[in-house]
Amino acid sequence: MAIGTAVSPLLLRLYFLKGGTRKWLSSWLETAGWPLLFIPLAISYAHRRGGGGPTKLYLMTPPLFLACTVLGLLVGLDDFLYAYGLSYLPVSTTSILISTQLGFTALFAFLIVKQRFTSFSVNAVVLLSIGAVILGLHASGDRPQGESNTLYYWGFFMTLAAAVLYAFILPLVELTYAKAKQVVTYTLVIEMQLVMGFFATVFCTVGMLVNNDFHAIPREAREFALGEVRYYVLLVWSAILWQFFFVGTVGAIFYGSALLAGIILAVLIPITEVLAVVFFHEPFSGGKGVALALALWGLASYFYGEFLESKKKKPVVDPGLLDSGHN
Repeated sequence: MAIGTAVSPLLLRLYFLKGGTRKWLSSWLETAGWPLLFIPLAISYAHRRGGGGPTKLYLMTPPLFLACTVLGLLVGLDDFLYAYGLSYLPVSTTSILISTQLGFTALFAFLIVKQRFTSFSVNAVVLLSIGAVILGLHASGDRPQGESNTLYYWGFFMTLAAAVLYAFILPLVELTYAKAKQVVTYTLVIEMQLVMGFFATVFCTVGMLVNNDFHAIPREAREFALGEVRYYVLLVWSAILWQFFFVGTVGAIFYGSALLAGIILAVLIPITEVLAVVFFHEPFSGGKGVALALALWGLASYFYGEFLESKKKKPVVDPGLLDSGHN
């Protein structure tokens, strides 16, 4: 999840900086790597077969498949909103807007899955939200030269809409796990992500067909500033690394919660900002440094709270049993 969150936006922005213009293509790349998930599924199937006895080829039930279809279409829409915004905004500004998703994730998690908050998780949300505000106050100098106000604000609102929609999707994924009416395992989580990735890609493929993106790819590759070969290499690695992001996110929800996934995303935002400074020479202000420190503080607060909660749940051994010689 860390690799996908930190690196994928940089590759997508590089595509636009070096001459790429196809918004539906760039949104399509965010989930087009879904066939890669057949690799872990095949390994899991072989492992189950090795245990002996009959083995189902897949674990997903029809109602769960339908739920993942709807989630996949929502993810496809979110992909387009995000890609559209990033085509007009620097990575740093996009990251600022995406970081607002944490507050919305906390709200939706409370409403949809009745997320229980502790003082530590509330502290983490507050710290990360303050960091997002600080980044926003220092974003005025990030507007690309020569870009019209109309396009800049279109990108601004599209990215903000993407943040809100994804904050809504995360608790829905957690709710789907809870309502699955079957044992949710690693294999089932990967199956669910595969279905979501497939239908998100179908959604973006329709957009590409309407926009004639498939016909434009060869021409765009020839005119790409980094060369034709690097153009296709960039597309392939974008698809791979975005899968890292999505698989990591559903894994964080499965092993933790939607709120945990939102916190990790918010923590990684300043790291993406630092990488944008290194590779794209975007300005790094003192505000970004403060936001990075607050992000790390917020993450430490959250995990410290989880550590204390886990200690409370550990069974306590009766000292009398130890005194009497019983284990």
